[in-house]
Amino acid sequence: MHAAAASGLGFLLSVLWFDLMFDVQARRPRRGDLPAAVRDSIAAYYRRVTTAARPMNRLVALAMLVTLGALVGEIVTGDVAAGFAWASLALAVSAIGLAAARTVRNAVRLGTQADDVATQSALARRILGDHIACIAAIAIAIGLQVAA
Repeated sequence: MHAAAASGLGFLLSVLWFDLMFDVQARRPRRGDLPAAVRDSIAAYYRRVTTAARPMNRLVALAMLVTLGALVGEIVTGDVAAGFAWASLALAVSAIGLAAARTVRNAVRLGTQADDVATQSALARRILGDHIACIAAIAIAIGLQVAA
């Protein structure tokens, strides 16, 4: 279970890293509308990975489920000290929950570029913030898995 949990967390971290390579374009300017080239770049990426990549885009959701299952398995089997296992699970649930509740929906919406410029800019910034929170949670969970 431990290897599956750590591997799953590592996979999710790599996915977040790729997302952040596009998201960081939304850092500047901090207020107002993002330049068209920035919005187009981020939107094109999210259109590809959320919609156009079917069925491969389902792999990330599967990895999330397998990772959560492996983390629960660590708790059930006692493979890892309870504190490490529970903390890892809480961090993974928070990141995956945020992605499921808001980030994926916003990424799909941004990918359509159907909204006005201000809304697209706000979506890009919100996705960036979500991904920063998620990458922190997943990185800490990996650290706990390594320490365990």
